[in-house]
Amino acid sequence: MSTHQRRTEREFGVPIAGEILDSTQWTQTGLKKLPVEGHLHWEELFGRQGPVVLDLGCGNGHFLIGSSVWRPEHLHLGVDILPLVIRYATRRANQRGLTNIRFAVVGGKEVLDRWIAPGSVAEIHCYHPQPYYDPGQVHRRLVTPEFLALVHHSLISEGLFFFQTDNPGYCRYMQKIVPMFFDIQEQRGKWPDAPKGRTRREIIALRRRLPVFRAWGKARPNLDRAEAMRLAGTLPAPVFDASRALQELDALEQE
Repeated sequence: MSTHQRRTEREFGVPIAGEILDSTQWTQTGLKKLPVEGHLHWEELFGRQGPVVLDLGCGNGHFLIGSSVWRPEHLHLGVDILPLVIRYATRRANQRGLTNIRFAVVGGKEVLDRWIAPGSVAEIHCYHPQPYYDPGQVHRRLVTPEFLALVHHSLISEGLFFFQTDNPGYCRYMQKIVPMFFDIQEQRGKWPDAPKGRTRREIIALRRRLPVFRAWGKARPNLDRAEAMRLAGTLPAPVFDASRALQELDALEQE
């Protein structure tokens, strides 16, 4: 029997779910590459069926690892465009011996457009998307009408979309645009399952006493992909002023 002592890990004093196991129990949760063509097949990827949870811009995996630990019957996929944070997420999931989670380096919109089958995901989460403060980078913002149409198309009937931000500009934009595709409900106060924050960014924002806008919603019925894309074409792009005052938090989050 191994003498390795299981231990917990913390982030800014907040525990990360699960325990670090003996290395003999570690798993491999990183996807080195996605299919050249075609959709991801969840049963093939995980070896079983289950409700799928997709985290777009998952960062270092704080939320998704917690969901994977506490909801073992669900299948989890986290994606982010930054290889460094995916390495952190993958290592943490591996060390906890998790088998119901995978991570990949890819953009949120890209993965929806190319690799997610229509109506195959139970939940999609998008927490603190990068607002891009430089006006020349505005086109890189993730949450656009087209993105929301893809989210809607990827969800099962009455599938759920969760989102949050501490950026006032993004908040106002989401409040205006997301209800066009989802019946939303604002989460008043903190998430009950994570009062100290679901993500690294939220933990930092709460420590700085910044307001965080949280909401979730069900996909509006009777809106097929063609109709959703036509609707998206009539809605404004996210060209709000992101306010450079919040850049300090970005730097802290990336440390």
